[in-house]
Amino acid sequence: MRIRFFLGLIIGITLVSCYQPERDCKLFKTGEFTFEYMVDGEKKNSTFTRTDKYSIERYENKVDTATVRWLSDCEFILNPSDNQTPIHYKILSTTKDAYLFEYGVVGKKQKSKGTATKTN
Repeated sequence: MRIRFFLGLIIGITLVSCYQPERDCKLFKTGEFTFEYMVDGEKKNSTFTRTDKYSIERYENKVDTATVRWLSDCEFILNPSDNQTPIHYKILSTTKDAYLFEYGVVGKKQKSKGTATKTN
Protein backbone atom coordinates (compact mmCIF):
# COMPACT_ATOMS: atom_id res chain seq x y z
CA MET A 1 0.00 0.00 0.00
CA ARG A 2 2.78 2.44 0.90
CA ILE A 3 4.70 1.64 -2.26
CA ARG A 4 1.64 2.45 -4.40
CA PHE A 5 1.15 5.72 -2.53
CA PHE A 6 4.78 6.81 -2.99
CA LEU A 7 4.79 5.69 -6.63
CA GLY A 8 1.61 7.70 -7.26
CA LEU A 9 3.10 10.70 -5.46
CA ILE A 10 6.30 10.54 -7.53
CA ILE A 11 4.36 10.25 -10.80
CA GLY A 12 2.10 13.15 -9.80
CA ILE A 13 5.04 15.39 -8.89
CA THR A 14 6.79 14.49 -12.13
CA LEU A 15 3.75 15.37 -14.24
CA VAL A 16 3.20 18.68 -12.45
CA SER A 17 6.88 19.67 -12.70
CA CYS A 18 6.84 19.00 -16.47
CA TYR A 19 4.03 21.52 -17.05
CA GLN A 20 5.22 24.51 -19.04
CA PRO A 21 2.90 27.45 -19.64
CA GLU A 22 2.28 28.37 -23.27
CA ARG A 23 4.64 31.11 -24.46
CA ASP A 24 4.12 32.14 -28.07
CA CYS A 25 5.76 35.52 -27.53
CA LYS A 26 6.24 36.35 -31.20
CA LEU A 27 2.50 37.07 -31.47
CA PHE A 28 2.94 39.97 -29.02
CA LYS A 29 6.08 41.70 -30.31
CA THR A 30 4.05 44.33 -32.15
CA GLY A 31 0.48 45.59 -32.06
CA GLU A 32 -1.97 47.59 -29.98
CA PHE A 33 -2.60 46.59 -26.37
CA THR A 34 -4.49 47.53 -23.22
CA PHE A 35 -3.12 47.16 -19.72
CA GLU A 36 -4.93 47.39 -16.38
CA TYR A 37 -2.99 48.39 -13.27
CA MET A 38 -3.63 49.55 -9.72
CA VAL A 39 -2.55 52.88 -8.20
CA ASP A 40 -3.44 53.49 -4.55
CA GLY A 41 -6.19 50.88 -4.74
CA GLU A 42 -7.75 52.42 -7.85
CA LYS A 43 -7.91 50.46 -11.12
CA LYS A 44 -6.48 52.37 -14.08
CA ASN A 45 -6.13 51.59 -17.77
CA SER A 46 -3.58 52.47 -20.37
CA THR A 47 -3.20 51.62 -24.03
CA PHE A 48 0.01 51.21 -25.92
CA THR A 49 1.20 50.57 -29.42
CA ARG A 50 4.42 48.63 -29.88
CA THR A 51 6.40 48.44 -33.12
CA ASP A 52 9.70 46.66 -33.66
CA LYS A 53 11.55 49.69 -32.28
CA TYR A 54 9.12 51.84 -30.28
CA SER A 55 6.42 51.68 -27.62
CA ILE A 56 3.92 54.54 -27.37
CA GLU A 57 1.77 54.48 -24.22
CA ARG A 58 -1.35 56.58 -23.61
CA TYR A 59 -2.66 57.05 -20.07
CA GLU A 60 -4.38 59.84 -18.12
CA ASN A 61 -4.21 62.24 -21.10
CA LYS A 62 -0.44 61.72 -21.39
CA VAL A 63 1.71 60.06 -24.03
CA ASP A 64 5.03 58.35 -23.24
CA THR A 65 7.41 57.06 -25.87
CA ALA A 66 10.19 54.54 -25.35
CA THR A 67 12.55 52.58 -27.53
CA VAL A 68 12.24 48.79 -27.43
CA ARG A 69 15.29 46.53 -27.30
CA TRP A 70 14.45 42.84 -27.58
CA LEU A 71 16.75 40.49 -25.64
CA SER A 72 14.93 37.35 -26.82
CA ASP A 73 11.48 36.48 -28.19
CA CYS A 74 10.04 36.82 -24.66
CA GLU A 75 12.18 39.55 -23.03
CA PHE A 76 12.75 43.20 -23.83
CA ILE A 77 13.85 46.47 -22.30
CA LEU A 78 11.97 49.75 -22.66
CA ASN A 79 14.18 52.83 -22.61
CA PRO A 80 11.96 55.88 -21.93
CA SER A 81 12.70 58.93 -24.07
CA ASP A 82 12.75 61.24 -21.03
CA ASN A 83 15.95 59.67 -19.59
CA GLN A 84 14.10 57.69 -16.93
CA THR A 85 15.47 54.34 -15.81
CA PRO A 86 14.97 51.48 -18.31
CA ILE A 87 12.38 48.80 -17.48
CA HIS A 88 12.91 45.09 -18.11
CA TYR A 89 9.90 43.01 -19.24
CA LYS A 90 9.60 39.24 -19.41
CA ILE A 91 6.57 37.50 -20.93
CA LEU A 92 5.73 34.58 -18.64
CA SER A 93 2.79 33.01 -20.47
CA THR A 94 0.48 33.71 -23.38
CA THR A 95 -3.07 32.99 -24.47
CA LYS A 96 -4.74 33.67 -27.79
CA ASP A 97 -5.06 37.42 -27.20
CA ALA A 98 -3.18 38.26 -23.97
CA TYR A 99 0.06 37.74 -22.12
CA LEU A 100 1.13 37.67 -18.48
CA PHE A 101 4.36 39.52 -17.87
CA GLU A 102 6.78 40.45 -15.13
CA TYR A 103 8.49 43.83 -15.11
CA GLY A 104 10.84 45.89 -13.03
CA VAL A 105 13.42 48.66 -13.13
CA VAL A 106 16.71 47.43 -14.56
CA GLY A 107 19.12 46.70 -11.71
CA LYS A 108 16.41 46.38 -9.03
CA LYS A 109 15.20 43.07 -7.60
CA GLN A 110 11.59 44.18 -7.04
CA LYS A 111 9.29 42.89 -9.79
CA SER A 112 5.61 43.37 -10.51
CA LYS A 113 3.26 41.41 -12.75
CA GLY A 114 0.62 42.48 -15.18
CA THR A 115 -1.51 41.30 -18.07
CA ALA A 116 -1.67 42.98 -21.46
CA THR A 117 -4.44 42.25 -23.96
CA LYS A 118 -3.91 42.64 -27.69
CA THR A 119 -6.67 44.74 -29.21
CA ASN A 120 -5.89 44.42 -32.93
